[in-house]
Amino acid sequence: SIGCTTMQVFVKNNNQWRAKPLTDKDIESYKTAAAKSRITAVFAHAAYLINLCATSPGILKNSRNAMVDELDRCNALGIKGLIFHPGAHLGKGETEGIRAIAESLNIIHERTPANTSLTVLETTAGQGTAVGYRFEHLRSIIDQVDEPARLAVCMDTCHVFAAGYDIKNEKGWEKTITEFDDIIGLEKLVAVHTNDSKKELGSRVDRHEHIGKGMIGLEGFTRLMNDPRFDKIPKILETPKDEEMHEDIENMNTLRSLVRTKHPRKEKPQLQ
Repeated sequence: SIGCTTMQVFVKNNNQWRAKPLTDKDIESYKTAAAKSRITAVFAHAAYLINLCATSPGILKNSRNAMVDELDRCNALGIKGLIFHPGAHLGKGETEGIRAIAESLNIIHERTPANTSLTVLETTAGQGTAVGYRFEHLRSIIDQVDEPARLAVCMDTCHVFAAGYDIKNEKGWEKTITEFDDIIGLEKLVAVHTNDSKKELGSRVDRHEHIGKGMIGLEGFTRLMNDPRFDKIPKILETPKDEEMHEDIENMNTLRSLVRTKHPRKEKPQLQ
């Protein structure tokens, strides 16, 4: 209804561990609506409670079970991938946190052998003890997972900026994307969370702002919207919004206005 061509959803309540199972009617209804829509790619975001390197055995068990459930829901609905924050090590250190995340993913993948939805690691701002604010963290997780082909990456513009990657200026943008490609590989990038940042470069604080109203500014998003390497990668807004989503319309219009007409595009950028 607002003219987007991609979408991010929750497949259950995002602040609860469990939810009632999807019925055949739920699945049929969703797939029918999806087939009639102009949406070309749908991703899900995992529940915020999930921490795949939790120090509490109970929370770790619940996190793994919740990821299995949400991946199964994504698979049933035909959703492309489940995006999740890698986890917070809570004081046991990044190396141990990364190892625990990979171990959790191996267990989750073993329990979902027929699942075709991608498990999508999201870059983080590095707030608190969060893992994933350096590209090397994600590379290490991928390297320690038994089925790396099932993993993909979502880059959050606010998060990488807050983590210290200066995507605002031309030199910094090119350095960041080159580094991402060298360490992780652009072929692993399946989505971009397109958010401006309320906080400054390297703040390690995760606070989203409307496009052009934050510290990244229009300059940084002009580079994103005109980089041919990102043409076919879905871009998803996670900026503040009300139920009418007029803010999303304004942000989409802003992003589309940044596309230079001389830039050779075969299709319109995917946005939500």
